[in-house]
Amino acid sequence: MKNIKILSVGGSIVAPDNPDVSFIKEFKEAIIGYLQEDPRRTLVFIIGGGGPARQYQKAYREILQNVSDPIEQDWIGIMATRLNAQLVKGVFGEYCSHEVVTDPTSVTSFEGSILVAAGWKPGFSTDNDSVLLAENLGADTVINLSNIAKVYSADPKKDPDAVPLDSLTWTEMRKLVGDTWIPGKNVPFDPVATKKAAELGLKVITAEGRDIPNLEKILRDNPFYGTTIGPE
Repeated sequence: MKNIKILSVGGSIVAPDNPDVSFIKEFKEAIIGYLQEDPRRTLVFIIGGGGPARQYQKAYREILQNVSDPIEQDWIGIMATRLNAQLVKGVFGEYCSHEVVTDPTSVTSFEGSILVAAGWKPGFSTDNDSVLLAENLGADTVINLSNIAKVYSADPKKDPDAVPLDSLTWTEMRKLVGDTWIPGKNVPFDPVATKKAAELGLKVITAEGRDIPNLEKILRDNPFYGTTIGPE
């Protein structure tokens, strides 16, 4: 039986402004090392839009003088995720023979060691795509890699008393992120994905994606630095 792990890889670490070549090289080396240890291991990457998504969405809003359509903004962000995902797929070469997935509900199995996915449609971020892929592929955990090391009790930019959390329930997470998706919204896990993950009883691990040694610990089920979100 294959061992599938789902990684939601934030665009903020793949392409914070432009593609982060150094990070992608280091990420590739760590991932291939992990896969070569056991042929049963498989990984699914869902790649975010990052800097390119935000830049193009901002340009769209400025050109239309803030009378923009949120659905159109989402589509712009989705196209950025697809460009980043195609880059990642190309980098992993023979390990990833399947085309980039753009509909997470269409995949129940795949050939090869790695599957790469991108944004699907307006209304949520790639976080939700990762949850849908976990549901379809039978995975019980999503590893959410971004530019934050832990989820905080509140937004640390707004609340000086906010503290990092080792764990929290989905009920607590929903209180933090709310229920409404806004294109480009910067939250630890998007509200739509949070609701769906709670319904499925998934576990989500959030961690700093650029910390490759820590990522290797997460992949190997060793003690790590991050936040675990799960059922009550």
